[in-house]
Amino acid sequence: MIKINLAREGRAVRGAGAAPAAAAGVPTTGGANLNNVLIAGLTIIGLLVAAGYWFWQKRERDERRETIVLREAEAKKLESIIAEVEDYQRRKDSLQNRIDLINQLKLNQKGPVRIMDQISRDLPDLVWLDSMTINSGRVTIGGRGLNPNAIALFIENVKNDPYFEEPTVGAVTQVSVTPQVYSFDMNFAFTYTAKGSAVDPAAATTTATTTTATATQ
Repeated sequence: MIKINLAREGRAVRGAGAAPAAAAGVPTTGGANLNNVLIAGLTIIGLLVAAGYWFWQKRERDERRETIVLREAEAKKLESIIAEVEDYQRRKDSLQNRIDLINQLKLNQKGPVRIMDQISRDLPDLVWLDSMTINSGRVTIGGRGLNPNAIALFIENVKNDPYFEEPTVGAVTQVSVTPQVYSFDMNFAFTYTAKGSAVDPAAATTTATTTTATATQ
């Protein structure tokens, strides 16, 4: 009697049918898993790139903010320094103005004294002054003398004085006969700095005295 194993033959038939199906390109479960892995990997990579870009942008913003804060602090510091410099400059200008004012006052006080000293040096014997005014850098003199030669000597001394300019002389008029007295007036500009080659006032006085003595004889 012959026995046939139908179950084994059925499995063989099913196995023979699966091979042609795989050869025909029917997708299997392993291929689907590979695609899922690729998609997941690409998604993770994209997320990592996006996160890295976000962190890079955040760091750039933070650095810019820190730079702005530092520059604002430097600007405030510079503003305070500039304010101190401006205050120092104002105080310096105020002090300089005070110094200039004091020097000018000293010069104004010294000026008339210096002018009177120079005129007294230039004034010869036999000549005296009745009036003297100083205004706007000019000296106006009115005086008298016992003879025209002494008055002419005084005018010449003023002309040669390094601190006086060329004098403008008015008329010399006889105002008295006994004794003979002559009046005169003149005006000239003055300077606080000697002009040209300075003439020694003492020498001018000596010359004036000698000439006057000669004129009197």
